[in-house]
Amino acid sequence: MQAEADAQGVAHRVLTLSSVHVDPLETVASVAVGTMIRDGLGGPDTYHALYCALPRAEFTGMSILLTTREDAYPPGIATVDIDSPGMLGF
Repeated sequence: MQAEADAQGVAHRVLTLSSVHVDPLETVASVAVGTMIRDGLGGPDTYHALYCALPRAEFTGMSILLTTREDAYPPGIATVDIDSPGMLGF
């Protein structure tokens, strides 16, 4: 959502990457994210990512957020700098 809002066509290019998975917001998730947006300082993109990274009954794996703003997330959220050498294949 945010990628496409910032630059036309970016979201389509990102979604062609086989390792990218976008979790949809179902009804309960939409209410939770809407509450976070209303009560916080971030936008829908940040809170969608944050919601998806939190432990949930329907997802038993470990979510990792790729971001350029690791400091924007609270403790307990696994983040990786998208520009780190490991992400670039080195």
